[in-house]
Amino acid sequence: MLAERNREKRIGRCLLRSELAFREMELRKRVKRSQPEHHLGLSQDAPAEGRCSSNMMSGTARSNAIQEGRRGGVALLGLSRTCSGSGILHRRPWQQWVSMAAGLLLAGLLALTQAWCVNAIHENLLWFSQLTEVEREISFRTECGLYYSYYKQMLQAPSIQEGLSELIHDNLTESKRTINLLQRMNVYQEVVLSVLYRLLPIQSYLEPVYFYIYTVFSLQAVYVIALYLTAWLLSGSWLAGTLTGVWYILNRVDTTRVEFTISLRENWSLPFLALQVSAITCFLRPQLTALQQKVMVWLMYVTTFCFCLTWQFNQFILLVQALVIYTLDCADFLTTTQVTTLYLVEVSSLLSVWLFQFCNSMILGSLVLSFIVAALFVRHCQSGLKTGSLLVRLAKVLLHSAMVLVLTLTINYLAKKALQLRSDEHIFKFIKSKFALGPTRDFDASLYLCEEAFGLLPLDTLERLAGTLLLYPYILTLLLLSGMLAVAALQNLSRSKGGSPEERKGAGEGRVGTFRADVAYNLLHTLFYGLLAFSTMRMKYIWTGHMCAVAAYGVCGTELWTLILNVLRCNTKVLLRLVRYAVPLVMIGCLYYKFWPKLMEELSELREFYDPDTVELMTWISTKTPKQAVFAGSMQLLAGIKLCTGRALTNHPHYEDKDLRERTRQVYQVYARQSPEEVYDILRAVGADYVVLENSICYERRHRRGCRLRDLLDLANGHIMDGPGENEPDLVPAAHPRFCETIKTDTAAYTALFTRTFQNKTFHVYRVKKKRKKSAKSSAEPSVTQ
Repeated sequence: MLAERNREKRIGRCLLRSELAFREMELRKRVKRSQPEHHLGLSQDAPAEGRCSSNMMSGTARSNAIQEGRRGGVALLGLSRTCSGSGILHRRPWQQWVSMAAGLLLAGLLALTQAWCVNAIHENLLWFSQLTEVEREISFRTECGLYYSYYKQMLQAPSIQEGLSELIHDNLTESKRTINLLQRMNVYQEVVLSVLYRLLPIQSYLEPVYFYIYTVFSLQAVYVIALYLTAWLLSGSWLAGTLTGVWYILNRVDTTRVEFTISLRENWSLPFLALQVSAITCFLRPQLTALQQKVMVWLMYVTTFCFCLTWQFNQFILLVQALVIYTLDCADFLTTTQVTTLYLVEVSSLLSVWLFQFCNSMILGSLVLSFIVAALFVRHCQSGLKTGSLLVRLAKVLLHSAMVLVLTLTINYLAKKALQLRSDEHIFKFIKSKFALGPTRDFDASLYLCEEAFGLLPLDTLERLAGTLLLYPYILTLLLLSGMLAVAALQNLSRSKGGSPEERKGAGEGRVGTFRADVAYNLLHTLFYGLLAFSTMRMKYIWTGHMCAVAAYGVCGTELWTLILNVLRCNTKVLLRLVRYAVPLVMIGCLYYKFWPKLMEELSELREFYDPDTVELMTWISTKTPKQAVFAGSMQLLAGIKLCTGRALTNHPHYEDKDLRERTRQVYQVYARQSPEEVYDILRAVGADYVVLENSICYERRHRRGCRLRDLLDLANGHIMDGPGENEPDLVPAAHPRFCETIKTDTAAYTALFTRTFQNKTFHVYRVKKKRKKSAKSSAEPSVTQ
């Protein structure tokens, strides 16, 4: 009986092999009659002899039998002897290895070039190697100085354990409060770097500050490699990756600002986001084996986790990405498994970060988590979503989207109520005010609205991108792919049977009917983040890097050239190959000829750091004030004081806490029209011993009227603004003069509460007296520095 069963199993396996061989033979016959396409893996294109059931339209319409039969032959990096949708049938293994080695070598060279460029520019802008320690630390402006101070604090701690304990129980960043910095802020990167610097044998020849900045610049190299791989995966040609890297380097002004904002959180996180996009692009390719899919899922998880752990705005970036996935799902470009996997990768990454950040409630109350839960729940409940005629399916999609939206808002509202979460409400106030959906007098929202980085994308950005030959191929690629995507979406929605890609497998084998999932994802990715960049200039750094990869795919891919040559009625294999290789090579040559001399000139331009007033202030604080002293002032300056002197602060630039935002608004009353008694009570309430007033804020001219800090405070207090111009009718004149101006007159009302202890051309420092007595004077007070 057992022998008979074994014989039946052997016969079944033989029949399966025969069927697979027959289908393979039929598929190859179709390949020989089709047009050239590009390789699904990372290999340089060979002469195209045919296509495997279309390149742009390969997607997920493959039979499971063929995919299973090729699991041993399809390599992740494209070293495959089988047809993979690129028009490459049989390439000798050594040719593929040589091509891949050449592509990876170019990727490494471009990555090193980017890292070297930003390091050279940073050195030349500041003459960083010749600066004193205090000057180097002052060069970490605004919030960059705050983040770097925790790296310095970890290194100065007696041990790693004590350093971590100081961060978890910090009482210097916010006076009169003990906060967990690992929970409140995204500073794990500083912790990791400080631990590595302690453990690695590099202390004798590499200063801590250089270890820090070299790490950040190395991440720029990772960023270039990630974009390179994305373009290579999409087009099948490493020429696309090369063009991507060249564009990224030449458009450095619009692709990164790392050379003068080293510690900024986005400089740590965006390279991991680019790696995640590369992993998603590879995950969405057809014909991956089960092992390769698992590897890609883990890569997506790790890169998403690192991205979320290093930037506090991660939830909003992932929300846009979740909307991309949702759109692809509604248009039937992804399988149920793919959609669920991508959603769960985001959820698991956010929950992992939630654990690492000591159960940070801001993550649980994020919109992206509420949206994913709502999308998965509604999708599960609507089992017949992907059936019916075109009009029926469109109606179902609209109803589905409305249900997801309502459920998302409901879940998010209930989560925030349950968690008593108000940490991110300033962001929603900013969004409401930006699109005229709410009041504009809110102080927190106005701080963002009046900053250029949070305004609309300037048109000169597009002019610069056009000057490097990036904008025009990008727009052409975008238009053509968008049209093809729309047609494919209508085709998907018009199918009356078997709505999901899984149900169409087998029946759709060899048929041109599904837009490639990886191309569809990258297209919507660049569209959605492009809209985000146009609405908020700071977010352009997410868009412009990926823009280089999409434009390079358009130039080096087969699909767009095939379409153009078909329209011109001159589509031949030889001409297609010639155009695909000649155009990018000519473009790279033109870019080298035009911009290489300019780049060398920029790298040779020498400048020098010069800020003697701030250096004098930091030196005075370090030498003339008690180590336990608490300082009040502007967020930007206090971050530098924390780094350079180690003194305690009343407020700081990391704005993601409601109580801190309220405290900042109160401390900023020193620049408003308030009485000395009111300002004194505020400063004593937050524990301030000294207050630093800046002439650049008190007499600000950088912003227009209505956006100066003193104007924002006047509006929030209901007072008429300074200077000529209109005021809203409900505003009233203030009862007191502006504090930061009047205190310098040394009248009795002010000297009774404040004592000037330091001044130069830029800063005035006053000690807040302990008791409100007019005759109170301190004999131990440091003399005024002129």
